[in-house]
Amino acid sequence: MAKDKIAYVCSNCGQESPKWIGKCPSCGQWNTFKEIRIANDKGTTAAKNAAMNLKHGGAATMFGGISNGESRSVRLRDISAQDEPRVDMHDMELNRVLGGGLVPGSITLLGGEPGIGKSTLTLQTILNMSEKRVLYVSGEESAHQIKLRANRLSQMITTSADGNAEATGDNISILCETSLEKIFEQIQQEKPEMVVIDSIQTIATEDVESSPGSISQVRECAAALLRFAKTSGIPVILIGHINKEGTLAGPKILEHIVDTVIQFEGDQHYMYRILRSIKNRFGSTSELGIYEMQQGGLRQVSNPSELLLTEEHDGLSGIAISSAIEGVRPFLVETQALVSSAAYGTPQRSATGFDQRRLNMLLAVLEKRVGFKLMQKDVFLNIAGGLRVTDLAMDLSVIAAVLSSNVDTAIEAGWCMAGEVGLSGEVRPVNRIEQRIAEAEKLGFQHIIIPKYNLNGFDHKKYQIDVVPVRKVEEALRALFG
Repeated sequence: MAKDKIAYVCSNCGQESPKWIGKCPSCGQWNTFKEIRIANDKGTTAAKNAAMNLKHGGAATMFGGISNGESRSVRLRDISAQDEPRVDMHDMELNRVLGGGLVPGSITLLGGEPGIGKSTLTLQTILNMSEKRVLYVSGEESAHQIKLRANRLSQMITTSADGNAEATGDNISILCETSLEKIFEQIQQEKPEMVVIDSIQTIATEDVESSPGSISQVRECAAALLRFAKTSGIPVILIGHINKEGTLAGPKILEHIVDTVIQFEGDQHYMYRILRSIKNRFGSTSELGIYEMQQGGLRQVSNPSELLLTEEHDGLSGIAISSAIEGVRPFLVETQALVSSAAYGTPQRSATGFDQRRLNMLLAVLEKRVGFKLMQKDVFLNIAGGLRVTDLAMDLSVIAAVLSSNVDTAIEAGWCMAGEVGLSGEVRPVNRIEQRIAEAEKLGFQHIIIPKYNLNGFDHKKYQIDVVPVRKVEEALRALFG
């Protein structure tokens, strides 16, 4: 019997080495190389057997370049350019992030913090997919706990004879197991059309002598599930945890193995959740899905602008509205700022939902280019709704909110803005300006401040909203405060 090989893998970037190295030559991190044991080819025997028993008609099927028949080269001109068939998830937000639905034979990784709602989103989705046979493998919860969660969800529930709400879930089989070999045995018996693993960090194979969740276990289990998905054409959804740094736990190579990586994020103290696509071999990574966490499950938010804006903030200083774009969706977000005298010698700078370093840069621009002294002031910034926005067009609203709180003067209702601020105090152009203007007009705003350079290329007179072009930060502040 062939001996297993020993290798060393960087837990940060997935770089492999035949021997231990103190500093990773790829990412430059220290002490990240972990020893793993690479099992021989028998480690995927269960995956091969399950796939061979599930193939349809005995014909070799090809997905993503891996086939269950003999490998042979194919000329580029002979390959079909038709789109892959998609599996409708009965969830508009999830379908948008996946690029139109789930691709058969694909393997998708759903990551997020503990308690953010990963299992709820997955269970809610498969409860709606009554036409698909789904095998739900749980390595963390019992079948009774999953049943209780399914009964709490508002989708696909009926009322039982005793008057209690009970989820039907006739299409779902629950398996509470952590052994990879037993999971594949169950797949051969059930013959499902979709497999969900919750979570990949709890699954272990007998061919690797290490504890579940280790680098070698996660790597081998993910590779076996990948081979099964590609050879059988059955889509697999993996649920994974993230560590304190905000990245997916386990080796970085796990992200290289899967076809799609989507991340479920949000603040547990707020009701909103954002579904982002980090990697997608079958679609765009710029899509974004927004949900609202309710007692009966996750509700899709089709128009997030109306929920993210406070209904009444007339007369309140330190609030500015920005027309931002996350992914391909425009929405208006409320920026809140508080400026007060520093209670201690060193002033505090705090930002929630916004980049801390960019806030420091904008405060320096406000002090150097505009002339407002904030050196001895505490500055606190918050993006309403618990969202984290990375759009550079937020710069103008951040500066406006900080100045509004500093002088304790409210910005008039009906004003919103979009613009990136440079180090010299100029307002730089932003992308998709027409979408931003249309979103502001749809929600009833009367004025919008945009960079002057964005006026080129479109007719702003077709909009009912008053478009105010500015070239410098001083012009924007003069339009807001007079």
